[in-house]
Amino acid sequence: MSEFRVTVCAADELEREEVLALYRSVGWSAYTESPEVLLRALAGSHRLVSARREGELVGLARSISDGATIVYLQDVLVHPSEQRRGVGRRLLDALFAEYPGVRQRALVTDDEDRQDTFYQSMGFVEVHDHAPPLRSFVRFG
Repeated sequence: MSEFRVTVCAADELEREEVLALYRSVGWSAYTESPEVLLRALAGSHRLVSARREGELVGLARSISDGATIVYLQDVLVHPSEQRRGVGRRLLDALFAEYPGVRQRALVTDDEDRQDTFYQSMGFVEVHDHAPPLRSFVRFG
């Protein structure tokens, strides 16, 4: 099997159907039910990083940021057939390399053990475990 390639990209370099297929592969139906909203979200992202194997989109990460003090990891997804092969790590390494001086790196994610293990391996801690103590709030509406 050939090596995958990770690159910073622009939203217009991604094909609509390949993006939808990737989001569907990981079960993110909230995104795929409104494809136009997803495409606007990708276009409005601060940075996008894609992973491809033999030209096929197998992973994607995107951030929202001011570029100076904070970066939010909005999405990181890896096709199930490519998970546990280093794709997610390479995506985040490439994404965060674009923010060398940014101190705060944040994300909100589902409560799943596999995600917990992955994000901890990338240096993230749950906000309630941070020292000094932090608080986090979220409002969905």
